[in-house]
Amino acid sequence: MGEPTKVLIVDDNEGIRTALSVLLDVHGIPHLAVSRPNAALEAIRNENIGVVLQDMNYSQDTTGGEEGIRLFREIHSNDPDLPVLLMTAWTSLETAVRLVKEGAEDYFGKPWDDDKLISSVQKLLKVRQLRLENRRLKASDDRARRKLAEDHDLCGLIYQSRQMHEVLNLALSVAKSDAAVLITGPNGCGKEKVAQIIQANSRRKDRPLVTVNAGGLPDELLEAELFGAEAGAYTGAKVRRQGRFEAAHGGTLFLDELGNLSMKGQMKLLRVLQTGEFERLGSNITQKVDVRILSATNANLKQAIASGSFREDLYFRLAVIEVHVPALRRRPDDILPLAKHFLEMYAEGTARELSPAAIDALYEYDFPGNVRELQNRVQRACLVGRGPRLEPADLGLEEEETSGPNAAASSLAPPSSSDTPMDDGFRDPELLEIEEALGRAHGVISRAAADLGLSRQALYRRMSRLGIAVERRTTARA
Repeated sequence: MGEPTKVLIVDDNEGIRTALSVLLDVHGIPHLAVSRPNAALEAIRNENIGVVLQDMNYSQDTTGGEEGIRLFREIHSNDPDLPVLLMTAWTSLETAVRLVKEGAEDYFGKPWDDDKLISSVQKLLKVRQLRLENRRLKASDDRARRKLAEDHDLCGLIYQSRQMHEVLNLALSVAKSDAAVLITGPNGCGKEKVAQIIQANSRRKDRPLVTVNAGGLPDELLEAELFGAEAGAYTGAKVRRQGRFEAAHGGTLFLDELGNLSMKGQMKLLRVLQTGEFERLGSNITQKVDVRILSATNANLKQAIASGSFREDLYFRLAVIEVHVPALRRRPDDILPLAKHFLEMYAEGTARELSPAAIDALYEYDFPGNVRELQNRVQRACLVGRGPRLEPADLGLEEEETSGPNAAASSLAPPSSSDTPMDDGFRDPELLEIEEALGRAHGVISRAAADLGLSRQALYRRMSRLGIAVERRTTARA
């Protein structure tokens, strides 16, 4: 087994160090006690420290807390995930609040309540383990993303979420083949970008990628657009026109908005997919093409098949592999990297940044328009924002006003019995832990996330998986 996680006591008063050591011994919590800040920093470097209990003053007749402030800031700078509890009989409340805002876990005075202190220490030891595990997972994810980017052409895709990493892994695994790929997902989520990535990593990467909005073509133009037309084939056709299939010969044809294609259009498309052959409009000469087909839709094609509005045989031709791109709200880890990318794109060389309130507003908002909407809102903010720091109002987002002492908690709804994992009367321990954290935080997500050692977006994902409903409060301003 590894070295046990210890609580580090930092206080110049031997009586305080002894009292805390005895208290921790009684509860079986390993600990280490030192009297000076430099000894504390040495212990953190060399020992497995899980929580720090630090005094604010270390020199005789000092009560300003400057030594404690310096120590906390150095600890937090070196290891921001290490929980620190501040203790003193002298430091002002303003100093304590300031350090809590900077990242300290909490503040307690001397003398202390033994039960409350032990409860806090035990909770923070768990928080430390969660944070370290999250750090390991993040490092692993970062390595996987770097490896993927080094080995493949990702066409400038910006992402950080595991969900998009899985999407890319699937897309890249089929890129080298000529199998037809159906890319599904809501409007604005990045389906066309995924198609570009498949093309860029295929054996056809040096050949054309031709895009056609299949669902936007009326029946009378569909045949000419896809297959081409001879001169005189219809009114106004003065010269021979090359169709999209012919233009994509040797390369890839991307059929977007496929779910809106008419039944007549589906029938014409099916034939060329089956045989690779077609005739230009106004010609009886059969053309043959070598084309890989990628398609995309925001529609549920299986439901469309059931209702009779989409051909099942065409679906199976197009969906040899189906790649689903999730909505942006389902992959919140991508929101901030994308927002910063768009900010750099539209800031036009000026120094612009998102305020903490703007970042919170982005995470709280549902983004029904997905990545496209996020791009639009950041561009808007760069145009209307008057200062270097962009606020929620610049993004066209604002917090809904609530009233009453339980307003924050009212945004949360407990899971229904049908949504709650049950096993012989026992509830999921992870669910219980999250509900308890939400209760302690009075329903405030950011506080509950900090309590659990998670990012806010990570907590949202766990709540969604466990069936804990949350009503997001940020709304778009009309």
